[in-house]
Amino acid sequence: LLEAGPDDHRFNIKFPGGLVGLIQNPKLNWMFWTEPQPQLANRKMYCPRGKTLGGSSSINAMCYVRGHASDYDRWAALGCDGWSFDEVLPYFKQSEHFEPQGLAPEIERLHGREGLLNVSDRVHADNPLSSAFLAAAVEAGYAVNPDLSRSAPESVGRYRVFQKDGQRHSNAAAYLHPIRQRPNLTVLTGTQATRVLFDGTRASGVAYQLQGREQQAVARREVVLSAGAIQSPQLLLLSGVGPRQELARHGIAVTHELPGVGENLQDHLDIFVSWRARSRVGFSLRPSCWWRTLKGLLLYVFKRRGEMTSNLAEVGGFIKSADSEAIPDIQWHFLPSLNTNHAFELSRIFKSYGYSVMNYFLRPYSRGRVTLASADPLAAPRIDFNYGSDLRDLKALVAGIRKTRAVLEQPALAAHRLDEVEPGAEMQSDEQLLDWVRHHAETAYHPVGTCKMGSDAAAVVDARLRVHGLTGLRVVDASIMPTLVGGNTNAAATMIGEKGAAMMLEDARLA
Repeated sequence: LLEAGPDDHRFNIKFPGGLVGLIQNPKLNWMFWTEPQPQLANRKMYCPRGKTLGGSSSINAMCYVRGHASDYDRWAALGCDGWSFDEVLPYFKQSEHFEPQGLAPEIERLHGREGLLNVSDRVHADNPLSSAFLAAAVEAGYAVNPDLSRSAPESVGRYRVFQKDGQRHSNAAAYLHPIRQRPNLTVLTGTQATRVLFDGTRASGVAYQLQGREQQAVARREVVLSAGAIQSPQLLLLSGVGPRQELARHGIAVTHELPGVGENLQDHLDIFVSWRARSRVGFSLRPSCWWRTLKGLLLYVFKRRGEMTSNLAEVGGFIKSADSEAIPDIQWHFLPSLNTNHAFELSRIFKSYGYSVMNYFLRPYSRGRVTLASADPLAAPRIDFNYGSDLRDLKALVAGIRKTRAVLEQPALAAHRLDEVEPGAEMQSDEQLLDWVRHHAETAYHPVGTCKMGSDAAAVVDARLRVHGLTGLRVVDASIMPTLVGGNTNAAATMIGEKGAAMMLEDARLA
């Protein structure tokens, strides 16, 4: 196992309250930036990605969400045999050690209790602002959903989290750490893969850099790329696998022409609605909150309890941007703090208490691409999400703002409400809100699709995740999703890992 970043045995990874610091940590985060986005005021957009064992599961907000069953049925309809919801459900269940007990039978049957990845309720009660948001949503007419990871009509509820005993439970903690001592496993950190090696059209190994020197690892059976939607296509391109024109541009010899490599990039684009709070129950860095923060930190350090176990995005829901939508197409994450714009604007929470609702459109129409900046394997790739190239994506966020405002104006939040700071009460017309979205929308951290699964001319891998036209090479990560699922992507990526592993065992006749 080759990992470019360091080991993940760090306090701020295990500590849920360390989430804000991880978003700006260059040792644990690739901290990529996109190309200027023409439809979003020509802005370069921040694109954080995990750079440690566990990847982005070691730096994310830990929300357990699967998406809608129809998302996976759509994959099957697109030619991905074996990937309908009923067919992937066993792998979701296989991955889970689902802690909550006493749920309704129709919920229990969707979850597994024997898996390695811990899914739990948070050990600390909701922040009072989170509870008030749920109450306000009920006042606005939304039902409460006891399990936000299942497919359901419009509803709100509490997110379950990838935590164990009050600590982050990443994919590395679940799957890797228990087997680190196996004699047939070598884990190299600080080791960046630079290209796949080939013997003709068969993947024979991987070249990598360790302490500034290129070395090679030879594969007896298969090479598996799990570098994510940004770097799996980058590695294929560096290896001569991809669009001929793109490879020629960088002087890379063609190993195998595959036009879809790096194409089909998708992501959830989000927009915040934020209010300053009259109350002081949310998270802030104002002096009046320092003693509470210190007490919470001590409680966490000594007992793994208290409000510092919060993942911030404690509650939320799934709603429709319009009544005509068949299923919910907007996801809410409520935060008991002001939006800090990926922690670039932490000064906001030094100045004020507040609360925010993140809205993102779940099934975007826009498609982008990942290409090479140069043939240098250590150079960051060029990332162009092409956000907003389909206007429907941006209009859905405008609808989300209006739906969010309707909840935040309910009586349940009256004791906390002071004034709206984002977009601001003066922003009322569709034109004003669309302009606000263009200047302030950001990533929700869910890139997928750049090595898409399928059988069409643009597909990169087949339904068994084998790279088309090559042998001994698979891609097993979120890049294989043909379309984005309607929710946070960690659970779906883990399911892909479980199903991919089963396929490798079957194909090697080891199952």
